[in-house]
Amino acid sequence: MATKVYIVYYSMYGHVEKLAEEIEKGAASVEGVEATLWQVPETLSEEILGKMSAPPKSDVPIITPQDLAEADGFIFGFPTRFGMMSAQFKAFMDATGGLWRTQQLAGKPAGIFYSTGSQGGGQETTPLTAITQLVHHGMIFVPIGYSFGAGMFEMEQVKGGSPYGAGTYAGDGSRMPSELELAQAFHQGKYIAGITKKLKTAA
Repeated sequence: MATKVYIVYYSMYGHVEKLAEEIEKGAASVEGVEATLWQVPETLSEEILGKMSAPPKSDVPIITPQDLAEADGFIFGFPTRFGMMSAQFKAFMDATGGLWRTQQLAGKPAGIFYSTGSQGGGQETTPLTAITQLVHHGMIFVPIGYSFGAGMFEMEQVKGGSPYGAGTYAGDGSRMPSELELAQAFHQGKYIAGITKKLKTAA
């Protein structure tokens, strides 16, 4: 039976979605792993999104809390809002109380990826504060550490991400993930998928 890894994200302007797509490719590159992209529900009205110049959502399916129970592992992604996960993703996590009561996510591995507007905008505080969501569900946080190798020490170009997970800088919104950031996202998908597969096999 295939190991199911869900890449669950919220993206308003497409930066997190670009990382998610690369993470899916990385996870799917592991033999025996079935990687699936999901979006969390939007909480803002079309009117508000229009005023914020947000582009239309992609056709990636919208996840429900109960869908999470079907996965063996997760990689969660979201933009930062003042150094923490966006309200849309927090609202989705707030709706997982039923899963928490039955501990259906306990023992499952989970990673985190993110986008910030600037270099001091939360590349570490965003995943750090998001870990509380995993802890209450009993999930196992899987950081990438320095397993990405030389890419973690790049100093000649701007690069998001940290030992917590893949990341990107959106700047004023016009900057999209660089090739190096996308490579780190691919690595994260492959790395966490491999660990998820090992844990499922050992169970």
